[in-house]
Parts: sequence; C-alpha cells; structure tokens
Amino acid sequence: MAIYELAENGLIAIQETTFAAQGIRERQDLQRLLRAQIDIIAPDTLLITEEFGEWEDSRRRIDLLAIDKDANLIVIELKRTEEGGHMELQAIRYAAMIANLTFDKIVEIHEKFLISNGDVRDPEENILSFLEWEESDEESFAQDTKIVLVSAEFSKEITSSVLWLNEKGLDIRCVRLRPYKDEIKILLDVQTVIPLPETEQYQVQIKEKKQKEAQSRTSGRDFTKFDITIQGETHENLNKRHSMLLTVKTAIESGVSPDQLAEYFPKRKNRLFKAFDGELNEEELAYALMKDDPGGRLPRTKRFFCKDGEYFHIDGRTYTLSNQWGASTPDIIKSIIKAYPELEMYIQESDF
Repeated sequence: MAIYELAENGLIAIQETTFAAQGIRERQDLQRLLRAQIDIIAPDTLLITEEFGEWEDSRRRIDLLAIDKDANLIVIELKRTEEGGHMELQAIRYAAMIANLTFDKIVEIHEKFLISNGDVRDPEENILSFLEWEESDEESFAQDTKIVLVSAEFSKEITSSVLWLNEKGLDIRCVRLRPYKDEIKILLDVQTVIPLPETEQYQVQIKEKKQKEAQSRTSGRDFTKFDITIQGETHENLNKRHSMLLTVKTAIESGVSPDQLAEYFPKRKNRLFKAFDGELNEEELAYALMKDDPGGRLPRTKRFFCKDGEYFHIDGRTYTLSNQWGASTPDIIKSIIKAYPELEMYIQESDF
C-alpha cells in the first residue's frame, strides 16, 4: 500500500525505502527511538528494561521488556529486515524464560534500567503508579506473558504461525514498520497487521470463550458454591464473590467499619474498597469509578460491586467492594465469622 502526498495538482507517491538503505540500525536507532515512545508499538505499556538477558546463555537478549495495565509481561522483539527472520520462535523462547519472574524481580530489573539511563525515579513506585496499585500483589502479577513482534515486513511463514498460535491461546501481535522517503524526510508507516484492528475485539471474544471452555473441561477453575446462614436464615448456592459481598454487608450493617474489615485482607488491604466523598447513587458511583479508569481487560465497573444495594454509605462517604475473589475466599469469610461471633453466621459448601 503506497503513501501519497496530497498536492495541489494531484497525488504524489512517496517513495518506499528500507531501513538498511537509509542507514538506520536495528538497536542503535530503531530500538532507541521506540524505547522512548513505546506506545507507538505497544499502547498502554510501561517499559521495564531493554536488552534483557539475565539467564545462563547471556547471548540471548530480549530487545524490550514491558508490562501492560493488567500486570502482564510483554516481550517485544524488533527486526529491521523485510521478512522478520525467525523472530516468532525466538520470542516464544524468551516468553517461556521470563514467565516466572516475580514482582520483586521486575522491580530489581527496572531499577538497573533506570540507573543506567540516569533516571532517579523509584522503580517500585514507578511500576505501582503505572498499575494503579497501592502495594505489590504477587497473586495478580504476571498472570500472562504477551508478545509483540515488530518488523519492516513479515513472511507468510511468520503470519501463519502467529495466527495458529493465537488460536491456541497465545497473545502475539505483529506490528509492521514500513519506511518511506520524500526529498528531505524519512516517514514511518506503523500498522498492526495481526490482529487486524477491525477484527481485534471479535478475536478477543473468541479467545476468551475458548479459554473458558478449556477451563471447564480441565476443571482448572473452582466453581464451588456456598450456603451462608445468618441468624437462622440461609442464603443458598452463592458463588465466591456474592458470598463475600453478603459477609461484608452483614458485618458493616452490624457496625464493623471498612478499615476493620480490611485487616482480614492483608494482600489487598488498600484495594479492598474504593471510597468516594458523598452519598452517591448507582449512576454517580459508576461515573466516579470510571473517571480514573486505567483501561485494561475489565473496566472498574466490572471489578467492583456498584449496583443498587451492593455499595455502602458510611459517614458521608460511599464505599464499593472489590468483586475479584478466588480460592482463598472461604477462608477469609471464616476468619471474619470467627472474629465477629455476634453476626451469628455460618458458611458451608452447597450440596448442588
């Protein structure tokens, strides 16, 4: 696809060129420029480091290592060639090598990168600020590893492989950088070729559907339901998130404060509730939640209980509870029940 200059007397084609012909080097030029503006090839990401190779074979190095707003690691591989070589295989190898990196290790890696570039920012604060976390959360960190391939062109072998791998559950993007030259400037055409922008949302939905089906087949996800009895009245067949909501609601209505409840959630103590000034209604609460939404897989209105009857008005403020709960939920509920026997609560697994 050509690029044209819109001139007064017609359309003038801009000459396509190559990085090699223009003396543009892969690491010293292309990588250096993209490192400073990483959103061009990977929107909503934070660069952690470049040329990462902290493993036994130090000759192998990840060009750019980043994280996204969902705290997933991102391997970014760059090639200035016109076919991409075997970059998809190389990137998969790198993704496997870093899959088990912890939050603390990423902070350590980022610190070295900042120091090497004369950046005085605190590495942990920089990462937490980007993720909008108040504290580290190893359970939520690096749940997935994604790949971004960046090249002047991609061979049919690469695109076929990437499409097949994405169908199998990987998350690989191909971004094409095609240089053009007019009389005095070098222009860069940046295009995401996989997934195609107009089909990306559909492909994400298909991928999520397949993942859910696979989880159901392998019993990898816990769908246990619970019965909770409060002062003789039993609420049956509740999932984990609604079991937690009922427990917290009962405690708050009995006079337990959000700060007191937060003590039973050490790993998410500062992220258990979102609180806003004023007694907000459902619409106002949704607006407040989304006002500073960082983006990502789920909007904040999907991550917190914010429907009528699900949020709390306490001392002139509105509190909304996180609805992201996992395997530890029953144990946390039991600890709250034990701490406040006056609630007269009891929890057990449902029979159906």
